[in-house]
Formats: sequence, structure tokens, C-alpha cells
Amino acid sequence: MTGQRISIFPLAGALLFPGAHLPLHIFEPRYRALVSDALARDRLIGMVQPVEEGVKPRLYDVGCLGRIAECEALDDGRFNIILAGLARFRIVRELDVATPFRQVEAEVEPEGREEGEALSAVARAALEQEARRFAEHLGYMVDWSAVGRLDDTTFVNSVAQVAPFDVAAKQALLEANTLAERAERAMQLMQFFGHTDTDKPATLQ
Repeated sequence: MTGQRISIFPLAGALLFPGAHLPLHIFEPRYRALVSDALARDRLIGMVQPVEEGVKPRLYDVGCLGRIAECEALDDGRFNIILAGLARFRIVRELDVATPFRQVEAEVEPEGREEGEALSAVARAALEQEARRFAEHLGYMVDWSAVGRLDDTTFVNSVAQVAPFDVAAKQALLEANTLAERAERAMQLMQFFGHTDTDKPATLQ
């Protein structure tokens, strides 16, 4: 990992995973400034979850660096953007800055680190089966033929990103060190969530 200065967007429940995409509507002044700054420099923003609520909440140690892949600037100063996930990062320390948005020094994993990982045929089939059950439980419409064409990394990270789990569960998925571990955690969460009321978030034990 290499040390890097990252401007961060702390947002509970909105995780970004490497290889996945996250649409965001930016309306708060401090995050408008964040996007404007990123567009003027390297288009990079770090997504990280807050541990608690508040004006300047504590943050989880692990987040995901994203690049602004698409940006629509609205007349009133708001933005609609799509972040493309690049790599996970681990916060080393928060920096003392004058900007309205927070910045950290972080160790960033090499881009594409997860791309070479693969699931066993049995694990892939089991995850697809559980994802189908989970989607049906929630009433989601999914193009499963398109899902079947996804590589393992994209499939696992897409499930982890879009599934409506709670903050702690999402964080546990992001912090999984291998693709197989993330896939197994995702299956456990979907199995648990599938046996609870649909309005109750799942929590990884």
C-alpha cells in the first residue's frame, strides 16, 4: 500500500466497492466544494462510512477510493455524479485542513488487486442461487442472464454494494480480505435477511 492524501465523503450506508459504480446526488455546500475540487485536480473522492452520527463523526478505518466517471453540473450548484470504485484504502490519520470537507492520509491498495481473484464453481453457483432467492424475497427485478456474464469480482462486489444491509454489515463486506470471504459473508447476510421482515436491516454477527 502507498500513502496518499484523500478528500473524503463520509456517508452512512453508501459504500463503494472496487469495480462497482455509485451514483450520488451532491447538494450540501461542503460536498459541492469537494466535487468541484476533485474535478479541478484528479477526480478522486474517498467514500467512507461514519461510525456515528454528528457534525464531524468518527470514521471507519477502511473505505474505497473512487473516480468521478460521470458528472452533471446543475444550474443551482448541485451535482449528479457517478463514482467508479478503484481500490480500498485504510485511513492512517485525519489531516488538519482549511477546506470545508475532510481530508485524510491513507494507505491505498493497488488498483485491480481483486481483479485476479476468482470463486470456485461451487461457490459461484451457491452465491447466484442465494442472490436469486434474496431478490425474489425483496421483489427485485434482475436480468439474470446479464448477471451470469459478470466476472466473479464484479458480481460479488455488486451484490455487496446494492444489498440493503445495515452500516456495520456493509462495512464487514468491504473489509473482507479476499473475494471468497466477501462472497461467504454476503451469503450469510442474505440468508439471515431472507428470514426477517423486509423493513429490518440485516446485521452480520
